[in-house]
Amino acid sequence: MRFESRSVRALAAGLEDGSLSAVGLTRDALERIAASDLNAFIDVQPEASLAQARAADARRASGQRGALLGVPVAHKDIFVTRDWRSTAGSKMLADYRSPFDATVVERLAQAGAVCVGKTNCDEFAMGSSNENSYFGAARNPWDPAAIPGGSSGGSAVAVAAGLAPLATGTDTGGSVRQPAAMCGITGIKPTYGRVSRWGMIAYASSLDQGGAMARSAEDCALLLSAMAGFDPRDSTSLERPDEDFARGLDQPLAGLRVGLPREFFADGLADDVRAAIDASLRQLEQLGARLVDVSLPRTRLSIPAYYVIAPAEASSNLSRFDGVRYGYRTGDYTDLRSMYERTRAEGFGAEVKRRILVGAYVLSHGYYDAYYLQAQKLRRLIAQDFAAAFAGVDVIAGPVSPTVAWNIGERTDDPVRNYLADIYTLPASLAGLPGMSVPVGFGAGGRPVGLQLIGNYFAEALLLRVGHQFQQHTDWHLRQPGG
Repeated sequence: MRFESRSVRALAAGLEDGSLSAVGLTRDALERIAASDLNAFIDVQPEASLAQARAADARRASGQRGALLGVPVAHKDIFVTRDWRSTAGSKMLADYRSPFDATVVERLAQAGAVCVGKTNCDEFAMGSSNENSYFGAARNPWDPAAIPGGSSGGSAVAVAAGLAPLATGTDTGGSVRQPAAMCGITGIKPTYGRVSRWGMIAYASSLDQGGAMARSAEDCALLLSAMAGFDPRDSTSLERPDEDFARGLDQPLAGLRVGLPREFFADGLADDVRAAIDASLRQLEQLGARLVDVSLPRTRLSIPAYYVIAPAEASSNLSRFDGVRYGYRTGDYTDLRSMYERTRAEGFGAEVKRRILVGAYVLSHGYYDAYYLQAQKLRRLIAQDFAAAFAGVDVIAGPVSPTVAWNIGERTDDPVRNYLADIYTLPASLAGLPGMSVPVGFGAGGRPVGLQLIGNYFAEALLLRVGHQFQQHTDWHLRQPGG
C-alpha cells in the first residue's frame, strides 16, 4: 500500500473510499525508512506509529473526516515527543524522553496525522548542512555524496526520498527553506509567531519558527493549516484566528508584482543556480506576474547581524544543559564545577560550542553595546528595507542559496563559508517575514535548485498560491531521485 508520490488530497481520498488505510500507509513508510541508508531518521518507534494509525482508521470508521487524518508525517527532532526520543541531534539529549508533546506535535496528532519518526538535524538546529548532528549527516537522495542542507536536513530527505509525504521543520535563519531547495521539495517558514514554539527545543528564541515541508505547495498549505494557531503557553505566539492556508490556491497570478532584489542577483550567485532561477521567473511572467526591480541594501549585513544575535540567544538558552536536571552527565568529575565543565565539553559538538562562545562574548560586559545592541539596530533596518520594498510589490523572489548542495565534508573546516550560504535566507528571518522555497530545476551534478518567495507579514496564503500556480504549470516538484 505505497503512497508513492501521491498528494495529501489523493491520500485523503483513498483513505476516505477505503482503498487505503492509515495502518497500510504507516507500514509502508516504516518499511521504507528501515530500508533507507540516507540517515534521515534519529528515532523510529513502529509500535507507537501503528497505534496512532489504528486510532486514525478508527476515527474515519466512526465518521470523522480531515485532510491529514491517517496521513504519515515525520517530525524534526527539535520538537519534543512523549513516544519518541527528543535529542535535538545532540549527545547532550541522546537518550532524553520528554514527558509531554510539543504544541506542533499535539496539533498534528489532533488532526489525525500519524508520526512515523523523528528526523535528523544539525545539533540544536545550528547549521546549514546537517553535518553537525551527533548522529552523523543525513544524505541527499539526489546524490548521497552531497549534504541535504540544514538544519532540517532529515525532514527534507524524508520527503524527497519518499519516506514520508509530510514533515515538520524549524527555520531560524533558513533551515526549512535551504534544505527544501537542496533536496528538491517545497518548504515554508511562516511569519514569526504563527506556529507555537512551546515544546520546540530552543536555539534562538526571537528567530526560531516551525515550518512545513512537503512535495507541493498545496500539501504544505494543508500541513501548515494544522500546525499554525495561537498558543497561550507560548509568549511569542500571535493571537490570530486559525487560518485555512489552502484557500485561494487556484486564483490566477495576473497582476501579481514580483520584486527582484538586485542584491540577490549580484556576484556570488553561481551560474547554474542563476539559470534555473531566471527560467522560473520567466514562467511566473507567463502566468501573468510582473517583475519589478527592488533593493534590499542591507542584505550583506544580515550575516554579521544574525551571527551576533543568534549565538547570543543560544548561549542563554543552552545554559540549562548542565548535567544536573536532565540530559547527559559526565562520569568523570570531582566537584560541581568540574561536572558542569566536563558535561558541557563532552555533551556539545564543535559548532554548538563555537556559537555559545561567540554569544557569551558579545553579551559580556563592555561588548554588549558594541556588538549585540548594534546587531539589533541592524535588524530593525533590515526590516525597514523590506517594508520599503513591499510598498511597491506583492512578493519578493530570488535564490534560496548561492550554490547547489556541496559535498559532505567539503566545508567542515571553514565555518564562515557555511555561514555565507545563508545570505539570501537570513534577511527574512531577521525581519520575521514568511518565506518559501519552491523547486525550479537542477544545477551542477543534477542537484536541485529552489526559488525563494518572501511575503509581507501574514502573507503565507499568497506565497502558497504563487507556489501552487507555478507547480500547476511545471513538474519540478514531481521529480523524484532515481528517475
